[in-house]
Amino acid sequence: MGLVRFLTKTPGIVAFLARSFLCIIGLLLTFSKPACKAFNLDVENPAVYSGPNGSYFGYAVDFYLSDSGSASVLVGAPKARTKQFNVTEGGSVFYCPWSSSQTDCHAIKFDLEGDRNVLLNDTNYQADFKSHQWFGATVRSHGDTILACAPLYSWRTKEDIPHSDATGSCYLSVENFTNFVEYAPCRTEISGPSGQGYCQGGFSAEFTKDGKVVLGGPGSYFWQGQVISAAKEDIIRAYYPGYFIQAVSGQIQTKQAHSLKDDSYQGYSVAAGEFSGDGVEGKSTNQVADTANLTNMTEYTGEQMGSYFGYAVATTDINSDGMVDLLVGAPMLMVRSSHGRLEEMGQVYVYLQRSPLKLESRLPLTGTQVFGRFGSTIAPLGDLNLDGFNDVAISCPFGGEDQQGLVYIYNGYSEGLRQKPSQVIRGQWAAGTIPASFGFALRGAKDLDMNGYPDLIVGAFGINKAILYRSRPIVNTSASLTVSPTMINPEEKNCILTTGNSSIPVEVQLDSHKHKQKGAVKRALFLDSQQPLLPMTVRLNHGQQVCQHKRIYLRDEKEFRDKLSSIYVALNFSLDPKAAADSHVTQLIIWGFLCFVFLFPWVLSDRKEVYLGDDNSLTLTFNARNEGEGGAYEADLYVVLPPEADYIGIARNNETLTQLTCSYETENQTRYLSCDLGNPMKSGTNVGLIRSSFFSILCFHSKNENNSHSEVVASKLEVIVKADVILQGVSRPDKVFFPPANWKLTKNYNVEVDVGPAVEHIYELVNNGPSRISHTLLELRCPFRVQGQTLLYPLEFSTEGPINCTADKNMNHRNLKVSDIQMNTSQGQMRQSQRVKISHHFPNCSTVDCWKVECNVGLLQKGTTAILKMRSRVWAETFTEVYILSCHPQVVTPVVWNKPDIENSVPLWIIILAILAGLLLLALLIYILYRVSTAVI
Repeated sequence: MGLVRFLTKTPGIVAFLARSFLCIIGLLLTFSKPACKAFNLDVENPAVYSGPNGSYFGYAVDFYLSDSGSASVLVGAPKARTKQFNVTEGGSVFYCPWSSSQTDCHAIKFDLEGDRNVLLNDTNYQADFKSHQWFGATVRSHGDTILACAPLYSWRTKEDIPHSDATGSCYLSVENFTNFVEYAPCRTEISGPSGQGYCQGGFSAEFTKDGKVVLGGPGSYFWQGQVISAAKEDIIRAYYPGYFIQAVSGQIQTKQAHSLKDDSYQGYSVAAGEFSGDGVEGKSTNQVADTANLTNMTEYTGEQMGSYFGYAVATTDINSDGMVDLLVGAPMLMVRSSHGRLEEMGQVYVYLQRSPLKLESRLPLTGTQVFGRFGSTIAPLGDLNLDGFNDVAISCPFGGEDQQGLVYIYNGYSEGLRQKPSQVIRGQWAAGTIPASFGFALRGAKDLDMNGYPDLIVGAFGINKAILYRSRPIVNTSASLTVSPTMINPEEKNCILTTGNSSIPVEVQLDSHKHKQKGAVKRALFLDSQQPLLPMTVRLNHGQQVCQHKRIYLRDEKEFRDKLSSIYVALNFSLDPKAAADSHVTQLIIWGFLCFVFLFPWVLSDRKEVYLGDDNSLTLTFNARNEGEGGAYEADLYVVLPPEADYIGIARNNETLTQLTCSYETENQTRYLSCDLGNPMKSGTNVGLIRSSFFSILCFHSKNENNSHSEVVASKLEVIVKADVILQGVSRPDKVFFPPANWKLTKNYNVEVDVGPAVEHIYELVNNGPSRISHTLLELRCPFRVQGQTLLYPLEFSTEGPINCTADKNMNHRNLKVSDIQMNTSQGQMRQSQRVKISHHFPNCSTVDCWKVECNVGLLQKGTTAILKMRSRVWAETFTEVYILSCHPQVVTPVVWNKPDIENSVPLWIIILAILAGLLLLALLIYILYRVSTAVI
């Protein structure tokens, strides 16, 4: 990019303002095109290879560059059907020749046999099991040799005929598919989980630079795992068809360790790199071992259980210091989000090798997709942009829209890997019965199309595809921009320049300022297009230089506002996206710039304080005065508003102040008010503004060079918290009558109804505002015993709103069975805010034994309430007369004694005795009357 500016030279400001002018400005552009040395992966035109449905085609991928110069893609399909006799889903590896027009793939015939038998004691037994063996789950190439493995291959041991061991097995294809050799180093007599029976050899694999095979077997020795290595030449020499157990000369492997290493899964992933300083590559899982004897040289441990640290490993020199560095994936690592929750994001750890076996941990790369499994695969890519540092691809196979998968490209630099990816490749295929898993397999650092730049293969086994992304060169072009004349005199209109050749395409834009203001226009235009932007197109050849001259003129002065600042001319260029594939075309764009100056403001507020949460309306009066002798050009007022303030509008009820034209705008999350004070603002002019806001910072500026900066003036207000809090309560029922109906006194209290009548006290804390409150303390006390007699037996409580309560030990201390109607208790959210304390004390609790409930009230907004409900029972045994139960906060529950009816209160024996006495009295009266009547006669 080139950047030049030209200035206006005016013999007099009046003459400058009085007339328009036309001038020719020369634009000189010089281009050079060295050899291309940068590229992007071409995501618009990938080569897509498809395999059989359900075969997991794309589970493993690699390049194959034969000695004859042919190039192809290798794709593993571990669930593919084969023609092997009596084998189900044996798995295959496909060979896909590369060309710009052909994407056909063919299965490589590594193994044509079905399950093999062995003769023991004149009886044929099935010796191995190739169904569902996942052949093709691991694929690697080195020269004309291809290694393909079946980690779930099983075979029967002689010692234990009914059982089989998942030892795993691999095949080598050598001499361009003319010879196939089986290699199963875990198929030994050391069977069962305590030996190599569950080895799953070939679960991971790699070639060293010198052609040694490195296999990972994570299931050996009670899943301690192991790593096995041998030269491919020795493997080929040791192979003999029909022999299940082979002795490979020079083969080395890790040994069984202490039982503390059980379930370590060593060999889950492997990579080769030189770490010891002896010039010989070692292998790497989450350990670093020497390939000379596979002794453990150093070890790294993940920071989080279950993160799958070591799920993927890779080695490459990313900081270009000549030493191989180590990258370790932990795709299930949990990261705490901004909301405080742990989310599975995944990480890739970066270790820079500063000296042999001295690895320095750098800032890890963290995924951004929840459950995306970032770091499942790490693939060295070589130097993609030819900046001298190797780059890396990292997969996130379940990330992106609809879990279509993502692949991130990270560039290396002197301190490791850039934290932000330079390119993100997104899967374009929807999932079928399973996720597409785009990026589950990655392979790079090979130039398949022979254009001088490495390519990338991405596997997506969920949709049975492998995608080849080829590198795309980008032109490296330099440009220079020259403007002539550098100073413009509006009195002179005879600018003359000769024209150059017209073979260069450029796109140029002129702009006088980027300052946002109402009605702003571009001052300088191209004569050819009558626009501030001039697009052109050019084809550049290697080492070519091209020049172009263009005329630019200034608008009439009545059409623009800015008359003092410099006119900037900028140039930018890029590839033409519509150009042919073999052309390298640039586009050039020019940018504008801005400058600011200030005047002298003062501000006056009509209020000194506001209440938090209130509907505050604040009037601020601003006044500006031009105290200079001349006019202030492009004089503007800027009022910056804080996030807490809302702009209402301009008040126009003051006739003494000049009415202004203002606009309310937002830029980079900053809200401000921009007002035009005049162009020019004349000397001695007072300009004022009345507006409503909450808190403001303001300043004035103009384009004048002298005395054009004002002081920044702030309008600050005191913010006060004020809240009208009301506490009220009620008793339900408002009066308790005793004894209740059908109630019997008992000495054995088992359920709550044995105690006495129920009563509920409801307390409501109301915030009438205007401010919100939090951390309010509410304390409830009620009489429990007086002179040893229980008065009010508390059962349980419930809350509504942001309130959390705890009761003392007296709450249902007899553990009575309460009714089935449960009262829900909710805890309010506690937030840090203004602290308000409300404490009520029962004055008689010094003489009366009380029970207590303490409540913490959380954030209580204006107009909201917090409610406490208390369920209790009046202890009926105590009450023989009228009582007043008073709780504080003040809620009163009278207890009234009901006197019984007489007939219901006289014992039966008294009634019978009274009847008998009456009958006796009646008999005596009859007898006396009889005697009197007899005497008279």
